[in-house]
Amino acid sequence: MLKVRSVGLADYVHSVATGPKRRRELLTPLGLLIFGGTLTAVIVGGLYTDRWIGLPALLPGILGVAVGVSLLTAGALLSGWCVALFWKARGVPVPVNPPQELIVRGPYAWVRNPMLTGVFGMLFGVGLLLHSAGIALIWTPAYVLVQLAELKWVEEPELARRFGSAYAEYRTQVPMFIPRLRPYRGRSAAQTRSVRRDG
Repeated sequence: MLKVRSVGLADYVHSVATGPKRRRELLTPLGLLIFGGTLTAVIVGGLYTDRWIGLPALLPGILGVAVGVSLLTAGALLSGWCVALFWKARGVPVPVNPPQELIVRGPYAWVRNPMLTGVFGMLFGVGLLLHSAGIALIWTPAYVLVQLAELKWVEEPELARRFGSAYAEYRTQVPMFIPRLRPYRGRSAAQTRSVRRDG
């Protein structure tokens, strides 16, 4: 049952991603709102979990702050780099309004999902910065699992459908989150353009 629903959602995302520009633009704020809402839920939920269960402070003192700020900064820089690549390719970092080409340069030459890697780092960083075991050890890992399911059942099938053999090759050569030893040198942007209606 879950597989049937996920395939349906992947089909819907594909129809929007390759459909008229106006439709993509209308749904983009909703996608960004959902993304921001889930991040807020992780942070608020983690803080409430700390109080509700009575979890001890995670890495109290300057060590937690230093590690937290480092992870938060590194994650924000990585995610920001990915967003810049999307904008340059005329896309937005939401599945319903993606770039017209398969991005395989920059951090995407090393891992398939560097933007999410950055987001995960930011969430762990916030957890350490706030000394919250609930954020860092409960809610962020749960968020990672939900994102993995969404990637597997929605985004990756949609990318495979939109880019065909180019994405199949990229997927076999580039790991999801653990970086390659050498950057991927795949097909050029011109060879990986999807067909979209911009009217």
